[in-house]
Amino acid sequence: MLRPVLDPSPAEWISPRLGGAFGAACRTVPRGYAAYARLCHPAERDRGGWASWREAAAETGRRAHGAMQWHTLVGSPDPVNLTGSLWRGSPPGRGTLPSHSLIALLAVLGDHTSASDAWFCLWEGYGWADERTLSREHLDAPRLRHPGRDYLLFTGPLASATELGWRPRPSWFEAQSPNLFWPDDRAWCVATEVDFNSTLVAGEEALIDALLDTPGLDAWRIEPDTSLAADGDRINHLV
Repeated sequence: MLRPVLDPSPAEWISPRLGGAFGAACRTVPRGYAAYARLCHPAERDRGGWASWREAAAETGRRAHGAMQWHTLVGSPDPVNLTGSLWRGSPPGRGTLPSHSLIALLAVLGDHTSASDAWFCLWEGYGWADERTLSREHLDAPRLRHPGRDYLLFTGPLASATELGWRPRPSWFEAQSPNLFWPDDRAWCVATEVDFNSTLVAGEEALIDALLDTPGLDAWRIEPDTSLAADGDRINHLV
């Protein structure tokens, strides 16, 4: 079960390992790991169902690669409004990994740590993160402070990553994947920046290899300095 943590110090190892040029992956997930992967959030088709970025690229005549940007895959010069998009469905969601993708990710992560518990960070700016869903004591506790973002901290078994979210109605649970999480042994670290439509994973080579081979995850090997900025796709912007 997910438990609130009132002292942010267990998470303070991350900030000194963040940095780099604007858009670099290592501004979101910490340096110091052997390998890195980017998990592109799936897009929804107009007739239902999910599509990977690789599938979208094939359908729009673009090239899929680790630094691709959704707007360049769908032929739009506008990374925000997607003006002129060739994709008829919904774009990938930003700031959260869909539940089915998160569950697939957790299954792999669990095989690459010896720790039984993990730490989870939730951005404080979500409108639902208030007295309706969190205790007053937790809301008043010191925040974990990173450049541009402040977080609430939780701990619990790895599987409790699926417990974050809120209930607009008693029968409706809207899941929110953690914005940052890692196991006690720091064998890996996962980051989903609020404004990103992809999730970043840092860990050992074997973990990254396993993610690349996991059905249901649109995983791509990247480097810590790979640019994920809107203009970082140096291949499809020429199409």
